[in-house]
Amino acid sequence: MFCSFTPFRGMKSKIVPYNGNPSSLFCISPRVDSSWFYPPGTTPVYLNVYDISPINSCISWTGFGAFHTGLEVHGVEYGFGCHQESKSGIFGIEPRKYPGFKFRESILMGTTKLTAIQVQRFIELQSNNYYGDTYHLFGKNCNHFCEDTCYKLTGNKIPKWINRLARIGVSHLNLFTYKCVNLG
Repeated sequence: MFCSFTPFRGMKSKIVPYNGNPSSLFCISPRVDSSWFYPPGTTPVYLNVYDISPINSCISWTGFGAFHTGLEVHGVEYGFGCHQESKSGIFGIEPRKYPGFKFRESILMGTTKLTAIQVQRFIELQSNNYYGDTYHLFGKNCNHFCEDTCYKLTGNKIPKWINRLARIGVSHLNLFTYKCVNLG
């Protein structure tokens, strides 16, 4: 027995045989040639989210987790990482293939009118603000890079849950610093 599904605009469906499991009725893949959905001259911008720790699968329902993110534009995923040198910490990799972390999901953040060459130049300009030796787990991490870059490319900010742990870390760090300075 086969079951069909009318896809949402921008999505294509794949009909699969019903095997008794309701979740196997259809498969929706928004990444399959949905370019016709976007206005002419625009390119989708995806936020690729990775689990840094296996514990995320146990605690994600609480709204907390440790995540790495990268922005995918024109078939390249851009991210920001730490190193000890005073040069760019921005890198480009094959989308959804960040080594060492488990890919979690891809979120469509919007579109950009920039061409691939313009995006590459824009990222080069962004690299002046994201040196590897300025990386800070709470104050300037990969999620901050993605938020800043995504906003400049699409006008949209990344979902708040992605960097919630860092925001809580900063507030606790500031409280600790305040107490140490005032009590010290």
